[in-house]
Amino acid sequence: MKTLKILAGFVASLVLAFNVMATPVDTYEFKSTDNQKRALSLAHELRCPQCQNQNLIDSNSPVAQDLRLEVYTMVDEGKSDAEIVDFMTSRYGDFVLYKPRLDPKTYILWLGPFVLMLIALYVALVVVRKQRGKSTAAPEMSEAEREELEALLKRKPSEGEKS
Repeated sequence: MKTLKILAGFVASLVLAFNVMATPVDTYEFKSTDNQKRALSLAHELRCPQCQNQNLIDSNSPVAQDLRLEVYTMVDEGKSDAEIVDFMTSRYGDFVLYKPRLDPKTYILWLGPFVLMLIALYVALVVVRKQRGKSTAAPEMSEAEREELEALLKRKPSEGEKS
C-alpha cells in the first residue's frame, strides 16, 4: 500500500514536471499551406532581438512572439520576403539577419576571414623561407680543433673507461 502511494506520487510529479516544461504554441490560421511554409522559413531566418542567439521560432520571449505574429500576418497580407526582411531590418537593424547583407558596413564580416587566411599564409611562407635559408651544413673547425679531435680519437681508452 505504501509503495503504491510512493509510485502514484512519483507519476504525479513527472506529469507536473512535463507540464512545467511545456512551451506556449502559436495558434495562427494561415490562408494557405504555402503561406505557412514561407512564414516559418522567414521566422527561421530572422534572429530574435532579445535572445541574440535564437531565431524567432526557437525563442519564447515576448518580443519573438510579437515578431512571429508580425511575420505571419505580413505573409498572409501578400507581402514579399524582401519587404518583410526590409521591414524587420528597418525596425531592428541588420542584427536580426543571421546572414548579413554584403554592404560597406559588413565587408569585415564577409572578407575578414579571407584576409586573415592570406596573412597567415604569408607569415607561414616567410617562416619556411627563413628556415630553408639557414645553413644546414656542419660548421667549419679550426686547425686546432681538428688536431684535438684526432688526438681524442687516437687515444686508447684507459682501464677505468668503457669503450
